[in-house]
Amino acid sequence: MSQISAQYDAVMLVSYGGPRQMEDVLPFMRNATSGRGVPDERLKQVSTHYGRFHGISPINARNLEIRRALELELSRRGEEIEVVIGNRNWHPFIHDTLCDLAMRGLTRVLCIFTSAYVCYSGCRQYREDLAAAKAQLQAQDLSLELDKVRAYYTTEGFVGAYTKLLLEAVVKREQNSGHLPYVAFVTHSIPTAMQECSGPADNSRPDYVRQHQQVCSEVAARVSKELGRELNWDLSYCSRSGPPQMPWLEPDINDRLAQLKAEGITDVVCVPIGFICDHMEVVYDLDTEAKETAEQLGLNYLRVPTVGTDPGFIEALADLVTERAGEKAGGAVLYAQDALEPRWPAWAPLGDSRGSKNALDLPVEFETRKE
Repeated sequence: MSQISAQYDAVMLVSYGGPRQMEDVLPFMRNATSGRGVPDERLKQVSTHYGRFHGISPINARNLEIRRALELELSRRGEEIEVVIGNRNWHPFIHDTLCDLAMRGLTRVLCIFTSAYVCYSGCRQYREDLAAAKAQLQAQDLSLELDKVRAYYTTEGFVGAYTKLLLEAVVKREQNSGHLPYVAFVTHSIPTAMQECSGPADNSRPDYVRQHQQVCSEVAARVSKELGRELNWDLSYCSRSGPPQMPWLEPDINDRLAQLKAEGITDVVCVPIGFICDHMEVVYDLDTEAKETAEQLGLNYLRVPTVGTDPGFIEALADLVTERAGEKAGGAVLYAQDALEPRWPAWAPLGDSRGSKNALDLPVEFETRKE
């Protein structure tokens, strides 16, 4: 029996989910905003974003590609283990995927969140989803053992993939314009209150903003070294939501593009550093809205691809599966290669990713499993 299959029966990509047709959009958005009191009138306004894409979110196809690539990489290593997908907000839901696995006797499940970074919505909330699904299945007399890999924004596979993609884009833009472009790294904005709770109180690990700054700094430094010249860059945000009186991380990428134009910048390369694959926040907020803003401002704008199925990134995910299996077995652990420090534990202590009181509702087992 292989090292991984000795510890786990399946690997589950835990993701956000997205609609597959226009009829899915409103119910999907109701799920995504559940408990926030957002009226249907507002949801219908936002749903026009999906209308441009016939109600189809690219996240579903991209996650399937990652699932297949990871399963193939594990198989190449002699690890025959099923990789599945479970979503928070649309089919296949986390509960349904776990129920199917349990009904087939696959009860030891290792989870990989499709958010590389640590904050409430990208980590702790998924842990709540898993806890809720497990409780529902226990009520159906179906027991599961759930585990997860650590946050992976620090891995060489993630950092190296974005380094390669940015270098290609910068070289392409320079060939067209004759000078280096400005690099606008972009990630999903979150409420400032969530940001303030995204790292441990003792500062032993970075908060959400600092996590991104570490990655951006490393990627920019590597590309600058390859070019032999220094890149100018900064970090902006996209996809702000919620009431206008609630403060979120800024600047928004559209506002930043206007500032760059005023500063005399003519060429901008946009790097979706906060995302591992294309979904609505990428294809609408960056490829549509930000691109239109850039065109109106007279800026040359190029968006770097997300890491997706980049071989190095997929290898890093497979390494994390192997790493976690080794930790669970209690023997020697072959850790995935990191480009940045510090390495996060698989199960972050209470507070590391807590953005609301709901995070306190996790079962005790989720709070006590710490490295």
